[in-house]
Amino acid sequence: MPKRSYLVAAFAAVLAFAIAPQITAAQDRSITVFAAASMKNALDDVDAAFTKKTGVKVVASYDASSALMKQIEGGAPADVFVSADLRWMDYGAQKKLIKDDTRVNLLGNALVLIAAKDSSIGNVPIGPGFDLAKLAGDGRIATGDVKAVPVGIYAQAALQNLGVWASVEPKMAMAANVRAALILVARGEAPLGIVYATDAKVEPGVKVVGVFPEETHDPIVYPVAATVNAKPDATQYLGFLRSSAAKSIFESYGFTFLIKPTS
Repeated sequence: MPKRSYLVAAFAAVLAFAIAPQITAAQDRSITVFAAASMKNALDDVDAAFTKKTGVKVVASYDASSALMKQIEGGAPADVFVSADLRWMDYGAQKKLIKDDTRVNLLGNALVLIAAKDSSIGNVPIGPGFDLAKLAGDGRIATGDVKAVPVGIYAQAALQNLGVWASVEPKMAMAANVRAALILVARGEAPLGIVYATDAKVEPGVKVVGVFPEETHDPIVYPVAATVNAKPDATQYLGFLRSSAAKSIFESYGFTFLIKPTS
């Protein structure tokens, strides 16, 4: 090959090598979001709207907030974390796993008692000393693990404050996350369950038979933050979560939007 042709070919190869990663990066803009299981339906819609607007793909992983934060602590490559309670976001902050200056309390929810859609159980007035154990009969009461899963933690606090925890503790069926508890009730494997109002709304196989008074448990708050290793596009995503467009989607699923929309 003539020297000039060789140099031209070599320059072209170097140029292609330099440009290729940029093209690949432009084509493969994506972020990974770890979010509480109760957010799946609403956040899937929010993510789709975000991708349509920005071209950035969102890969979402849903589970109990406790499990997700432990995964992040173990090195899982998440860009954004959305928790169903404050304590697991606090844990992330203490372990320096999140960017504190990106943290915001985004959403609120309510705690409800559910039964299967075709259950004979009607409206249950929830108040001090209500006989939940009797209502469950020989069956179980499904909720999240009370030692780690936010919905279970809220549920235990509510039942303790109502003075009925001791009587129902042997009947509790503690699931890995709130959606697992929801399925147990929808399938008739547990006659009752304690989940979030938003979970009950998206599952046609269950009905709400009672609402736990707000004062029986800590406020149900969903904080969101970028992780310390977040990609740059996470900033744009967090901004979108605070937008009017996201607010409309979240509220359509029954969430309370806790902040003033930014746009």
